[in-house]
Amino acid sequence: MNDFKGRHFGGAVILRAVRWYCRYGISYRDFETMLCERGVSVDHPTIYRWIQRYAPEIEKRLRWYWKRPSFTWSWRGDETYIRVKGKWTYLYRAVDKDGDTIDFYLSPTRNTRAAKRFPGKAVNGLKDWEKPETINTDKAPTCGIAIAELQKEGKLSRNLKHRQVKYLNNVIEADHGKLKQLIKPVRGFKILKTAYATLRGFEVMRALKKGRPEPSNIRKASWEKCV
Repeated sequence: MNDFKGRHFGGAVILRAVRWYCRYGISYRDFETMLCERGVSVDHPTIYRWIQRYAPEIEKRLRWYWKRPSFTWSWRGDETYIRVKGKWTYLYRAVDKDGDTIDFYLSPTRNTRAAKRFPGKAVNGLKDWEKPETINTDKAPTCGIAIAELQKEGKLSRNLKHRQVKYLNNVIEADHGKLKQLIKPVRGFKILKTAYATLRGFEVMRALKKGRPEPSNIRKASWEKCV
């Protein structure tokens, strides 16, 4: 199956554009100008459609590689605020102690259900030895309830330590700030679906910048020359 069938431009051009947009934090109109200066005459709504179609696909194809734990079993979990159509939504994120991205999840609500769904998503597909031994969060009561329920269900180890030490989350708080630098030029998302699609592109480019996945793993994935 040709993933670029019917597109005016070839896959190399489209995926390089998706990568640049998600990597450098620029408005669609400014990015349109930048591409035109390089001989790619394309309007900003088309760039938007490229991001919505291919950013999630890049994240999906590389997920297995960048999600692999780097032999650290101490996770830092936190949520940050993203505005979607004038309302606050909540981006749950987790990194390891070195700041490498583990997973993320966008939710319209900030409650026990969302707090439980996120770590459940993060450990999905991981073997027991790959799961965290320690998770540090803020002091929101929903985090403790969610982790306790996941332990009862066997998705997290019963020996897992849940810490709520504020200074230990400095690494993820700093990472939130760098992600927000990419989000700011967007000037607001319209719906949750498109917001999450764009954020998936931002997050995977952030993971690449941090050195994950390793270059040897990138070569195994499709579209390697573009990503």
